[in-house]
Amino acid sequence: MSAAAPEGETRSISFAEAFRFWLKLGFISFGGPAGQISIMHQELVEKRRWISERRFLHALNYCMVLPGPEAQQLATYIGWLMHRTWGGIVAGGLFVLPSLFILIALTWIYMAWGDVPAIAGILYGIKPAVTAIVVFAAIRIGSRALKNGVLWGFAAAAFIGLFALDLPFPLIVIGAGIAGWIGGRLRPKLFEMGGGHGAADKDYGPAVIDDDTPTPEHARFSWGRFYRVLAFGLALWATGMAIIVASFGWDSTLRQMGWFFTKAALLTFGGAYAVLPYVYQAAVEHFQWVTPHQMIDGLALGETTPGPLIMVVAFVGFVGGWTTEFLGTDRLVAAGALAAAVVTWFTFLPSFIFILLGGPLVETTHGELKFTAPLTGITAAVVGVILNLAVFFAYHVLWPEGLQGRFDWPSAVIGIAAFVALWRYKVGIMPVIGVCAVVGAAWTLLT
Repeated sequence: MSAAAPEGETRSISFAEAFRFWLKLGFISFGGPAGQISIMHQELVEKRRWISERRFLHALNYCMVLPGPEAQQLATYIGWLMHRTWGGIVAGGLFVLPSLFILIALTWIYMAWGDVPAIAGILYGIKPAVTAIVVFAAIRIGSRALKNGVLWGFAAAAFIGLFALDLPFPLIVIGAGIAGWIGGRLRPKLFEMGGGHGAADKDYGPAVIDDDTPTPEHARFSWGRFYRVLAFGLALWATGMAIIVASFGWDSTLRQMGWFFTKAALLTFGGAYAVLPYVYQAAVEHFQWVTPHQMIDGLALGETTPGPLIMVVAFVGFVGGWTTEFLGTDRLVAAGALAAAVVTWFTFLPSFIFILLGGPLVETTHGELKFTAPLTGITAAVVGVILNLAVFFAYHVLWPEGLQGRFDWPSAVIGIAAFVALWRYKVGIMPVIGVCAVVGAAWTLLT
């Protein structure tokens, strides 16, 4: 751990020092976005004092406005602010890569030996725990986002639209944004947000990037730089897509995955739980890359690995590559790993572009970034979307053979116990998953 510089002395952060921290963060970033942001705050603001509380929250509020995983984008932003473009790429990349490699390994084990009783038992215990985690997430987000009856109505409409009417997820997001924009003009007080993550009210001492530290040259806005970054980002996307089409064809699985997960990346307002119904609609119902039960298993694996929860898309990619056998029946692992890498590339590329494009605009002011009325509407709708996801998971976990089949009461007991541990006793996600995995394995092997 690095100590803060003595008062009056300027300290710089070397690229190697930052690299070591971002690599470490990639392996310890458990707990979802809240836990990951908390880790970064403790390390960067409180202990190392690389950035002040106000600058940290200012960057975070911008990342909360963007589609995509806010914790990964926050790491990218701070890395970029400290060490220019390569600093942002390293910080954001190392936030994702450990999770990608771990998920590829776990998914390979799952596909090759998922029917082994011990592994099946572990997943049996984790799945109801994941259902409890999703319900807990809906309640936690709802308590912050639904401040009045109108916003409750947004959440209810989103739930009905997905659950009863089977509307496409993008339509829900666009509709909520338009309704929020109209509502903000008609009744602005109902659509005011309380500052996202609040204002800074603690002083941890002088920071390398302090409240009054001048904006570095590379972080100053210019239209020339804006257009260069935009053109380069689009070129990277187009190059990746062109290589896939040239190698595998327009109708290939990889091309379909690249195009779909690009769209998904632009719709991830509200975090991974919000976009998972959209991924489910495409991956399970339309393309049939995974089955409903595999989708739940994938989220279970995603909850147990570091990195953004949206990394569950790597599981979807691996299973889709494996089952479609686009490299032949003798290269299933290679197909799965390649598909997982392609999905990860197209999912996270927009996040890097957003940060490198918008960072200089954000750095033009260090005041708090205000949420817009459309975002307020989308955030409220996200609560209904997450609740729909919880119902979907509960249905498949508690009635594995359908509503006409048996009710799986051991899963219900595990799920209720997990929710009580999260809600009443504030137990962390990883301990809850660990205990449920042990209980599930024991129950499966003993019965």
